[in-house]
Amino acid sequence: MTESPFVTHRSLLFTVAYEMLGSAADAEDVVQESWLRWADVDPSQVRDPRAYLVRIVTRQALNRLRSLSRSREEYVGEWLPEPLLTSPDVADDVELAESVSIAMLTVLETLGPTERAVFVLREVFDIPYGEIAEAVGKSAATVRQVARRAREHVAARQPRVRVSRSEQQAVVERFLAAVRTGRLQELVEVMAPDVVLIADGGGLAAAALAPVHGAEPVAKVLARANQAGAAALETTAVWLNGAPAGRIEIGGELATALSVVVENGRITRIYLVRNPRKLTRLDEPSDLAR
Repeated sequence: MTESPFVTHRSLLFTVAYEMLGSAADAEDVVQESWLRWADVDPSQVRDPRAYLVRIVTRQALNRLRSLSRSREEYVGEWLPEPLLTSPDVADDVELAESVSIAMLTVLETLGPTERAVFVLREVFDIPYGEIAEAVGKSAATVRQVARRAREHVAARQPRVRVSRSEQQAVVERFLAAVRTGRLQELVEVMAPDVVLIADGGGLAAAALAPVHGAEPVAKVLARANQAGAAALETTAVWLNGAPAGRIEIGGELATALSVVVENGRITRIYLVRNPRKLTRLDEPSDLAR
């Protein structure tokens, strides 16, 4: 028996939905809804199952994204994407790893729903404009204009410097060691002077409600967190969203997922996800595909 097209492309469909929504839980819901719609289709009448399924997922994700917009506006503090545990292999596909990075997903949050869908489908998955037009309900000419605007928007906001996997790992390990000790000078030395820390507690865990700017203020925030649970604080290097990152446990309980942007050997951005509802997918690697 040949495998169902839905099963064949499930990892791709989840990745499309996740990049559009920034939430694994919502992406799973969208994939499930798409499966129900696919179950009502006669596969023999579908010329290109992959394109058809991507179209279904895109429409469902757009509906979900529009319904989520109000709740995200009312979110307590900063909103960050839900991190995913990934295997190191994801980093081998540089474009995929960059597209699912916490930094990129945070930038994508600044796009409107249609812009985000068009950008993801075109720039990440290289879907033809005609197919994107069908998925988002726009003309191909309009989709081309939307894609151009979205590219310019993202290019103006995304980190421009790529570092090697080994350099990112080395900096992350230094940073985690400094977080473990809570020594201000060690923390300052591993960060750029204009570093920015963004934390997401969602009103459910202690977290800065606004971004923190500057190496010394950020170091003090991290040092205070260390002092709060110093005796039982543990840090572990892991792969999150296709890049070296970290997890912080206090008293054996997962408390924080940590992702960073590295430029010129120092950390320029720190993303701390502390909302416990967003820390549920960090035990088993997620399957991502293009």
